Amino acid sequence: MHRPSRRHVMAATALVAATAAAAAVTTAAGASDTVQQAQHAIKGGKAKNVILLIGDGMGDSEITLARDYVVGAGGRLNMDGFPLTGAYTTYAVHADGTPDYVTDSAASGSGWATGRKTVNGRISKTPDTDKAVPTILELAQRGGYATGSVTTAELTDATPAVLASHATDRSCQGPGDMAKCPTDTLAKGGPGSIAEQSVNHKVDVLFGGGKQRFDQKVTEGKYKGLTVTEQARKLGYQVVTDGAGLKGVKAGKPVLGLFAPGNVPTEWTGRPAAVGGTDPQRCVTSNPHRPSSTPSLADSATKAIQLLEAKQKHAKKGFFLQIEGASIDKQDHAADPCGQIGETAAFDRAVKVARDYAAKHPDTLVVTTADHGHTSQIVPLEATPPGLSSTLVTNEGQQLKVNYSTNTPGQSQEHTGTQVRIAAQGPQAYRVLGITNQTDLFTTIRRALGLK
Repeated sequence: MHRPSRRHVMAATALVAATAAAAAVTTAAGASDTVQQAQHAIKGGKAKNVILLIGDGMGDSEITLARDYVVGAGGRLNMDGFPLTGAYTTYAVHADGTPDYVTDSAASGSGWATGRKTVNGRISKTPDTDKAVPTILELAQRGGYATGSVTTAELTDATPAVLASHATDRSCQGPGDMAKCPTDTLAKGGPGSIAEQSVNHKVDVLFGGGKQRFDQKVTEGKYKGLTVTEQARKLGYQVVTDGAGLKGVKAGKPVLGLFAPGNVPTEWTGRPAAVGGTDPQRCVTSNPHRPSSTPSLADSATKAIQLLEAKQKHAKKGFFLQIEGASIDKQDHAADPCGQIGETAAFDRAVKVARDYAAKHPDTLVVTTADHGHTSQIVPLEATPPGLSSTLVTNEGQQLKVNYSTNTPGQSQEHTGTQVRIAAQGPQAYRVLGITNQTDLFTTIRRALGLK
């Protein structure tokens, strides 16, 4: 067993004391956790399963905005209920190893996937020599664990890509997208595009968007002339494209779920932020452009856990599963508060799925965090921000103003270099306490699963 370090023990002791004090002044929302829960969580040990939940771009401001709108300022989201909470730094590096203070999703994801920082835009390869670095999913597979990746982005987007592929540039998503990865092509003896690598890895569960990437034809090698989807079928994958198909898949064979041509459509919609603000608005919680057959992130997470658990039913080892709420980030880029809040709420329901599973399977480590911070800020109603803003009417019937000013209006809003929340429960959860580095998450998962 890996024993907690003195730093973590001191932080954990302080947490328990703070929790005890908080329990004495419980608000109407209720204390999120008891002293006993916090004490129970401060332990090492080995996990049978790990569920890692990534809210892309979900900094503290994005969490607060969703909480205020959905459950009220005094309410609590599912992700607020973890017994142990800390923060981690997210910076990337330049090729010479010096810090690049604002990361993108490729470099940040590579950080927790490999335990090493890299340059922005690169997928699980070194920052200087551009060499592949083993990922936590690859190590889990070698260790006998079932593996899965669920996202609301394209399955070839940066965050899912870091687990099951290695690419010089994140843009090399399909066989026809290889312009920035000349040495990664099959013709040059490389592993091919992100889509090809993902299915070649035989990840047990792949759910998300990006059908357009998998419909591209392979240009070299054994599967030349076939689409990547056809390649997946040759490799034994069941391929599904909607909720009905998802319900019908059988355990025991890998599953590729492609639920949209590109990114999965958002759950909510509304007016984007504008220069000078918007009139007060309520969000539309049923996006007319989202097909009714599209499974929710919570549905996909539930099915993924069922399939992975079924595969490992008679095995001593369990599974590793990553679940990403991708469009929190994408709607933040677009300065669309309703789209962003709706995706955060959808992600939070997936968090509940994971925590409900862990409640029945306490040998499961559940971690929720973000890859980086983003632009949205809650500002006073009387403020007149120089960028884009919108006024919302929350579920409490109160007005709230959100501001987007990390880039010129009309340009994509930018990531920020802030530290972000990380919270956990289960074996090795104590390792998230205090201020850690994004790369430390790799070690937390590796130790929890006992991987070498």
